[in-house]
Amino acid sequence: MNYPISTIQRARRAVSCSPFERKLFDTMRLKSVSLHEIAGQSGATQGYTVKVLPEGSAERSLLWLIQVGLLRREVDGQGLTNSFRLTPLGRLLVEQWQEQGNRFRRISWGDRFRELGRQLISGAF
Repeated sequence: MNYPISTIQRARRAVSCSPFERKLFDTMRLKSVSLHEIAGQSGATQGYTVKVLPEGSAERSLLWLIQVGLLRREVDGQGLTNSFRLTPLGRLLVEQWQEQGNRFRRISWGDRFRELGRQLISGAF
């Protein structure tokens, strides 16, 4: 898929401002990951999060990344689950990180404030 540059840049900003580590997105490229694996001590131990995140904070951040278009909820035969995986846009970003080396967290403070403003406006917090 071809995405506008602005869409890719926004997705990069959102990921860079998120509390998640690259390892989570690398794992999501291969399989879905449940909220219980991401939140709490489990997420920090597995290297998915920067620090231990309460379940509510982790879920809000994941839902923000769904709104940006990077993630989607996994669906089973009974409906939505508490697991998440990458969208095609998310896969594109992970592939770009792999090609360019580790450029995961390079973002300016201005971009951080802009992203926080978008999250506040959208009700992600």
